[in-house]
Amino acid sequence: MNCNTADLIQLSLMHVTYPLMMRISVLLLLIPLLASGGEIYTRDGVTDGDTFYLAPSAVINDDPAFQSWVTYSLMRSACQLEIGGENPARASSFECEFKSRRHLVNAWNEKVQQNQSIRDEYLMSLRDVQDAGFLAEYTARYFKKKHWVLPEGLRVAEFKAWRKKHLRGHRPKTRIIGSWNYRDAAPN
Repeated sequence: MNCNTADLIQLSLMHVTYPLMMRISVLLLLIPLLASGGEIYTRDGVTDGDTFYLAPSAVINDDPAFQSWVTYSLMRSACQLEIGGENPARASSFECEFKSRRHLVNAWNEKVQQNQSIRDEYLMSLRDVQDAGFLAEYTARYFKKKHWVLPEGLRVAEFKAWRKKHLRGHRPKTRIIGSWNYRDAAPN
């Protein structure tokens, strides 16, 4: 078990006023996760797999922000499958993330046109980024991976100046509605 994780758990339980049995129950539930080092379901924050499964809630949850993230999730997973490789869940490129964010903003814009009273702080900020013409720069700045090939012509300096004025305290988000898993092997 990671020492930092143990310290956090110990620290978080020090000031809890719940009954002793509740604390013991929580610890018992955490033991499998702690014993695995956090790698039961994910590795490096990514669920492995070759097939993307949309969460059942995507069909029944009609929240506009949630549905915009469904669009993002589907676009990103389709792009990852196109990139391919041994484990598509780990596939990543600038173009894939940029396209998915663009679809996210476009889906949100459609929802706002249908209902002007809806609000989502992050999606409104992302819409402002796109309206200012900096979605590519935003994607590169906040989501860049070491192996990405960035397009030429990014206006990094202009975006930095715009970001300081318009995105103070901004926290980028990624919300995936679904999960990666391995498809069942075909019967022989």
